[in-house]
Amino acid sequence: MEAARDEHFMQEALKEARKAFEEGEIPVGAVVVCRNKIIARAHNQTERLNDATAHAEMLAVTAAANYLGSKYLDECTLYVTLEPCPMCAGALHWSQLQRLVFGAEDPQRGYQLIKSPLLHPRTTITKGIHAAESKSLIEEFFRLLREK
Repeated sequence: MEAARDEHFMQEALKEARKAFEEGEIPVGAVVVCRNKIIARAHNQTERLNDATAHAEMLAVTAAANYLGSKYLDECTLYVTLEPCPMCAGALHWSQLQRLVFGAEDPQRGYQLIKSPLLHPRTTITKGIHAAESKSLIEEFFRLLREK
């Protein structure tokens, strides 16, 4: 049951990533789920907002906190198409995220590069859900960018 739910919600995150792609943003998408309901959606908007911190995860966490009226997401799961960077992992730590599910790993900029744990100790992690599709979208984005 959980695997099917993860597949479903990661497809929703991929929809957000495709929006970012179409807007000329690095195609990363995220959704926050609480009690089996999407409470926040976001995609990268660093170019649109001229803000280096406007990552999909950061925008989704802010929207979810506003929805819940709480800075804590301790009953929430974040689905994101790419492994969060250290900045986003720090935000997930402070929000006490219950669970993180991500698609593709980011060996160049992902939070796993940092040796000490960045996520909250109670956060559980699931990796690799729709990883190939997530990675392919990012590779296509950068291929097109290089061709310009």
